[in-house]
Order: sequence, then structure tokens, then C-alpha cells
Amino acid sequence: MSSKLMFYILKRVLLAILTIWIVITVTFFIMHAVPGGPFVGEKAISKEAQAALEAKYGLDKPLFEQYTTYLRDILTKFDFGPSLKQRGRQVIDIIMDGMKTSAKLGLIAAGLAAVFGIVLGAVAAIRRNTILDKTIMVITTAFVSMPSFIMGSFLLIIFSVSLKWLPANGAMKGGLVLPVITLMLYPMSYITRLTRSSMLDVLGQDYIRTARAKGVSKWRIIFGHALKNSLIPVITYFGPMLAFIVTGSMVVEQIFAVPGIGRQFVSSITNRDYTMIMGTTIFLASLIVIMNLVSDLLYKAVDPRIEFE
Repeated sequence: MSSKLMFYILKRVLLAILTIWIVITVTFFIMHAVPGGPFVGEKAISKEAQAALEAKYGLDKPLFEQYTTYLRDILTKFDFGPSLKQRGRQVIDIIMDGMKTSAKLGLIAAGLAAVFGIVLGAVAAIRRNTILDKTIMVITTAFVSMPSFIMGSFLLIIFSVSLKWLPANGAMKGGLVLPVITLMLYPMSYITRLTRSSMLDVLGQDYIRTARAKGVSKWRIIFGHALKNSLIPVITYFGPMLAFIVTGSMVVEQIFAVPGIGRQFVSSITNRDYTMIMGTTIFLASLIVIMNLVSDLLYKAVDPRIEFE
């Protein structure tokens, strides 16, 4: 590994730490600035009991002291604290349990989106301005324009309510099929359009024309030169997309009752579960930062001409 690459990775890691610290700080103070609290909405709870709960979880201390204590616990013990609503459970345990489902759902959806998106994009570029190309573009434009909650609801009504082919509950056997399809359609369509656009640009380059003039076979030009060099924009998009999908689409997990981290995040906001909000936010931010770094490093593997600054 070259010193230049090592310096680049070190710089990105330091920037990642700074980014995550900013996310923690902003989320913490905005969260506490909203009127109310995690115990205000509980029924049949006296002011004395509410004060006792706040003292138990350290919410009666000055805000800056809570902030420094929270940061210290994360840095020294990797402790995100207990959930304020799911009594007796640690935030890190809830996140890990949710990730078992969200990771499976997200990885399958991301993998299928990448495979189908690249294939459809390449086909559309090769068959430019044909009926096949126009059909692919119309369908992918529709999928890109359609919000996930509409697509999820549509699939739910068709395949679960009307045809009764698939379960509506994501926790049941076979229940992840519809959430996977819902999650993959938008990124698949976006990757299709990225691949088509990039591949058309590559196919017009001088070295492609030179390869054709030398008698290189059509398929070798497509797969050996054009497709590989057209994947750089796809890699740029794929890293953050994977992070977003793996953490679970909040809307999709709510629609299909998938017991993933996205659903936990929504419920934590509704319940004002401060520690759960912080834990899921930090986890999501960290995953996005890491995947952005991985994407940048993959550029070099795809195109050795790229230099790190």
C-alpha cells in the first residue's frame, strides 16, 4: 500500500470521526430542544414518579453534563445506554437484533438492484433508440418517480390482499419478498439510467473506436472495456445506497411490519426514546460514512488512472 493511499485513508478516517461527532452533537441538542420528554406521555404516572425516572436515567442533570457523559460512555465503553421505553434492554442489543433482519433485507435488495440495474442499463445502451431501450427507460422512469410508500402499498394490495400469494407481514415466512422488491425498484432504476448514460459516453470514446478498427470483437469491447469503465458512476451511487438500504427503509418496514432497525427508529421518535434515537442515528451515520470511503477506494480498483488527493 502506497504512502499516498495511506495518507488518503487517514485523512478520510479523521473526517469521518469529525462528521460523526457533528451528527451526535446536533442530534443530541436538537432532540432535547423539542418540548416534552420520554416520560411525559405515559399514563397514570405522577410527577414524583416522573422525576424519579428522570433521575434514574440522568435526565435531571444539566444538558451539557448529559452530553459529555454520553460521549464519554460511547468512547470509553461503547455504551449507548439503556432504552428509555423498552425497559431492561440496551440500545446496542436492540440495534443488533434489528440489523439481523434489516441487513438481510438490505443486502438482498441492494444486490438485486445492482445486478438488474447494470444489466438493463447495458442492454439499453447497446440497443440505443430501439423499442427495447425506450421500454426500459419508460419503466425505470416510472419506478424512480414513484415513492416507496406508494409502490409498497400497491404491491401489498395486489400480491397480499387480492391474489393472496405472499404474506403482508414481514416477520412471517416469505414475508421479505415484497419488501425486497419495494426496496430494490428505485435503486435498480437509478442504476439502470446511470449505467446507460455512462456506457453511451464510454462507447463514444476514441479508444473504443480504435478497438473496433483493430477488429476486436463486439462482446470483448462491451464487457472488457465499455462496461468496466462505465461502472464508476454506479460505484459512486452504490456505496451510500447500500448503507441506506441496509439500515432499512423506515417507510417500507412500517408498511410490511418488518422487525428491522428502521421500524425501531420510527417508534423511538414517536416514543421520544432519547437513547434509541441517538443510537440508531449514530449507527446510520457511521454506516454511510464507511460506505462512502469504501466507494472511493473502489474507484481505484475499477480505474487505476484515478489518483487520490
